[in-house]
Amino acid sequence: MKTPVHSRRNFIKTGIAGIFAAGVGPQLISARLLGANAPSKQVTLGFIGLGAHGIGVNLKSFLQQDDCRVVAVCDVWGKRREEARKLVDEHYGATGCAMIADFRALLARPDIDAVVITTPDYWHVPMARMALAAGKKVFCEKPTLTIAEGRELADDVAARKALFAVGLEDRAVIYYHKLAEAVRNGAIGKLERMKVSLPIKPIFAREEPVKVPDDLDYEMWLGPAPFRPYTPTLTDPQVWRQIRDFSGGSLTDWGAHLVDTAQVANFSENSGPVAVRGKGFIPPNSVNSVPQTYDLTYTYANGVELEVTAGEVALRFEGSTGWVGNKGWAGPVAGSDMNVFRKVYDPATNKLWPRRPREQRDFLDVIKGGGEPMYTAEALQRLSTALHVGAIAMELERPLKWDPVTEKFDDAAANALRSRPQRDDWKKSARG
Repeated sequence: MKTPVHSRRNFIKTGIAGIFAAGVGPQLISARLLGANAPSKQVTLGFIGLGAHGIGVNLKSFLQQDDCRVVAVCDVWGKRREEARKLVDEHYGATGCAMIADFRALLARPDIDAVVITTPDYWHVPMARMALAAGKKVFCEKPTLTIAEGRELADDVAARKALFAVGLEDRAVIYYHKLAEAVRNGAIGKLERMKVSLPIKPIFAREEPVKVPDDLDYEMWLGPAPFRPYTPTLTDPQVWRQIRDFSGGSLTDWGAHLVDTAQVANFSENSGPVAVRGKGFIPPNSVNSVPQTYDLTYTYANGVELEVTAGEVALRFEGSTGWVGNKGWAGPVAGSDMNVFRKVYDPATNKLWPRRPREQRDFLDVIKGGGEPMYTAEALQRLSTALHVGAIAMELERPLKWDPVTEKFDDAAANALRSRPQRDDWKKSARG
């Protein structure tokens, strides 16, 4: 059966333009050498993390942009580095793309303006902060792993006045933008309740440790996460996302998509919930160590409640005069009155910002023209924190109150779970 993950990725890929301009004759100087996209004016990019999303979405998306140039690719798997290098060189018709095993060597290169980080979740913040310290502009996937590290990242970006953009597309997807726009502008009356449903992920059987493949730098793959023996499927995203040391499961992965639209519709994207209650189920005798199913209820300062459950992908807003929503990833909008989606709002009075281009294009536009990206480090912190708050409530199995200003619970045990210890052994690992 086709999973929702595949559906979302297919939507992303088919939505990416793939038209290239033909070369001019040899008797003329190419406009590309003199214009805004001349090599000297292109943004040079280094890519860290070359799995299915790293290559299939981020790398291929940036390759379609004429005003940037991919100059280096990095991954802990040798076969992935080679696949990415081949793709880049074939695209440019050249052999200049560097393959790098250790991301620190990529960050040290002065010829790289910006880095694109598409690694497992637990690497996002440590790697992004090292890139910022190296003076790079950063495009990084979501989510964070903990509340504390997300705050450190946001504060770091602010202190450096650096550019950090999140690889999240929802605010650029027309269906989610239309839903948030309708709700914020009162199309369903006073918002009362929001419902988000996220996909149920598989249960994975435990495996016996095996020898680490020669092609993998396993110490670097583990990085700051607690050590565990290598097992055959551990580095598969479907597997590591169900392990608490590496991720928060579908709640923090898929939740980063639909919960963002919910918070935007509720005018709470810059704050977050004030209370949460709910339960989750972790399958016994399995690799899974995060809830596979869950039923959470968040309460916001304005009294609106958000229900988050595991089931099919869906989003619904209920108001005093009607409802709107959709089913499936980027599914068509629906509602009690479809005319609400036909209304064109005056930009001067519209309560939602204009829809931005996709996140890769948006990142380059900000580099070239200034301003803030569609998703900032602070936006990532607010979104990820809402998800972590729910995960902590499930872990402690009790309702919690949360202060989005101080970013603290009313519970000492819950506050202790805002951070986790990090391992430093990976820093001794080095491959060429």
